[in-house]
Amino acid sequence: MRTVTSFLAYVLVALCFSAGVTLRDAVAAEGDAGLVQIEQTEVLESPYGHIVVLKARNKAIPIFVDAVVAQSIHGALTGEKFPRPLSHDLMHSILQAFDARISRVVISLKGATYYADVTVVMNGASKIFDSRSSDAIALAIHFNAPMLVSSALLDDAGKALDQPVTPRPGETRL
Repeated sequence: MRTVTSFLAYVLVALCFSAGVTLRDAVAAEGDAGLVQIEQTEVLESPYGHIVVLKARNKAIPIFVDAVVAQSIHGALTGEKFPRPLSHDLMHSILQAFDARISRVVISLKGATYYADVTVVMNGASKIFDSRSSDAIALAIHFNAPMLVSSALLDDAGKALDQPVTPRPGETRL
């Protein structure tokens, strides 16, 4: 029965994407069915700009981000502290001061643009906020919150990881 439920949830998400319904609507209708948790996040620098690589199920989704967000994500991943707080550090501090937290991030793709829904929990209530995917990734890492993508997005935009990702000529890992 669980397999049938998972299949129906997958079909619902796929239909929602083709019908222009947001992932938020699909998730609200079916809970977390059809969503995959990102297992690893990495920041790369290439001749074309900074790239955040989201990895799950032996696939990688590359997302181009600006240099400041790449620096913030890298700092959050490595624990590196900067002389002055970056925007995501500030948001993290503000939310913590109000006993709020990011409980999860759901990343979606609309056209050629990645979007994200950030769920903030405060005083037992949760609220979902629309966000740039790069900002949501940075906040998820700061709060150690799960990042989720649909199975369809992982299948469509994910690149197979036959072997570990290594920098190509001209790329450096941040």
